[in-house]
Amino acid sequence: MGYEIERKFLVRGDYKSQSSKSFSIKQGYLSLSGISVIRVRIKGEKAFITIKSALAEGKIKRHEWEYEIPMEDAGEMLALCENPVIEKTRYLIDYGGHLFEVDEFYGDNDGLVIAEIELEDEEESFDRPDWLGDEVTGNVRYYNSFLSMHPYKEWSGE
Repeated sequence: MGYEIERKFLVRGDYKSQSSKSFSIKQGYLSLSGISVIRVRIKGEKAFITIKSALAEGKIKRHEWEYEIPMEDAGEMLALCENPVIEKTRYLIDYGGHLFEVDEFYGDNDGLVIAEIELEDEEESFDRPDWLGDEVTGNVRYYNSFLSMHPYKEWSGE
């Protein structure tokens, strides 16, 4: 069974100069329930379908299964998504022995930049780069599934 242990942070300052690679991502949600989400994603030149369980309150570990699918199938599935497709550029940054994935969002989520780090253990420590801002792990507003229904532009001024 697959798991994801992930922490999320807002980003401030220059992170792009530390990036080793970047690629575009388009993703949408075929199903959004209180129990799980089913996501389809085109990431660079590959496509995936992912199933994730909901996060339990106060937890950062959840079930995750991801499978590569044909690009043509992904395009057809994205057309089925009820909510707008999320578009972003992902920057990969190795820092202190960990990989940070920094997402710069576009469209209705323009202006939002979020860093994610996947960990092996919920209590694992890691070095924080100076561009890492406030932690937003567990804040549903910063999860892509929420952003697809309630874009950043709708609530960022609150």
